[in-house]
Amino acid sequence: MRAVVLAAGLGTRMRPLTFTKPKFLLPIAGKPALDHVLLLLKNAGVSEIGMVVGYGKEQIMERYGNGSKLGVKVEYLHQSNLLGTANAVSLAEDFISGENFLVMNGDTLVDQESLNALLKHHEEMKSDASFGGIVTTIEVEKPEQFGIVFLDGDKVTEIVEKPKKVKSKLANAGVYIFSPKIFDAIKKTKKSKRGEYELTTSIQILINEGKKIGAFSLKLWADIGMPWDILVANGYFLRGQKGEIHGNVEHGAFIENNVYVGEGSRIRSGSYIEGPTYIGENCDIGPNCFIRPSTSVGNKVRIGNGVEIKNSIIMDNTNVAHLSYVGDSVIGNKCNLGAGTTIANLRLDGEDIKMEIRGKAISTGRKKLGTIIADNVKTGVNCMINPGVKIGPNAAIGPGAVIYEDVPPNTLMLARPEMEKRKWPRRESGAGSSG
Repeated sequence: MRAVVLAAGLGTRMRPLTFTKPKFLLPIAGKPALDHVLLLLKNAGVSEIGMVVGYGKEQIMERYGNGSKLGVKVEYLHQSNLLGTANAVSLAEDFISGENFLVMNGDTLVDQESLNALLKHHEEMKSDASFGGIVTTIEVEKPEQFGIVFLDGDKVTEIVEKPKKVKSKLANAGVYIFSPKIFDAIKKTKKSKRGEYELTTSIQILINEGKKIGAFSLKLWADIGMPWDILVANGYFLRGQKGEIHGNVEHGAFIENNVYVGEGSRIRSGSYIEGPTYIGENCDIGPNCFIRPSTSVGNKVRIGNGVEIKNSIIMDNTNVAHLSYVGDSVIGNKCNLGAGTTIANLRLDGEDIKMEIRGKAISTGRKKLGTIIADNVKTGVNCMINPGVKIGPNAAIGPGAVIYEDVPPNTLMLARPEMEKRKWPRRESGAGSSG
């Protein structure tokens, strides 16, 4: 079986991280999200992959080439106009050569066991002459944010995108198996209110024509739709990693549980690292820093003396200077956090943290969430960043500033406290000094 991976979207809800890279290349447990998708497919025995690309395609194509480095074969399908998921799948008609095929969103991560079981389930269903496809499902707490699936036994009867009235908690998980019949349905699909050709509409056409669309429930699932979702996915994949030490751990440093340390990295004395945690190559950690579970540190990262990092992602070539705190946050490439930078991750009133997405304040459903910082951001000494704030690429925060609102790209934020200037009488050296 061949697979089609959808990796063309703009990722506007993931901004500011996606101003400089497609969301499919955002790191999760030390690897871009697409790495995890391709490895899941490879391990399930699917090695021929058609990848639909659009926004940021140059970065994606540069990283993966023909796929040989990951042991797969990749063919690129170019979506020049981002006209929706049905349009994206239609580009693969020649690629799949008349066979049943798997479709997976490039920002959807599942467990290996579920993917293997899905392919086995397909083998049991495919001989049915009315077979049209399989839709994967997952139970969610906020179904109004997803496409909701309605069932009659093991068959899908309807998919409703982001319903106003919720009658089911069973969401469309974004992993499918289709027969080639889907292409005829796509040709009959009309644009949605969003001006896109929706794959769920094409599936509904198959259902209405009497084709059987099966349902398959996943065990674990992570959809990287919002900036904080990347932390959820990061924690999941870190729990499944194998702890290994390839770098130098000095005497007096302590590493506990599942921790991966890459080649050329140095863990200085007094540092305490709790797993699951990933530390990339050529990093300099410590001395006397505390890295708490579910943290992923990229390559060539410097974490200074007395720094505490918890449940966060720190991308490549970033420096977190001494006496700083980073909690429940995502920090981009080539950032420099000045000494004493504090990122708050808990509201004073204990309410859920909100974040502005596409101009609207959205509840994240999280009691703890710090900041989302894009690439090449600098902070001065002793600045403070409040929960839920996003900082755009190439921005700078001056010393002592307290940031309550999002900072746009290429913006300098300065704090200028009032100063009082008085004359000061000359005193003899040592007078009044404490011993």
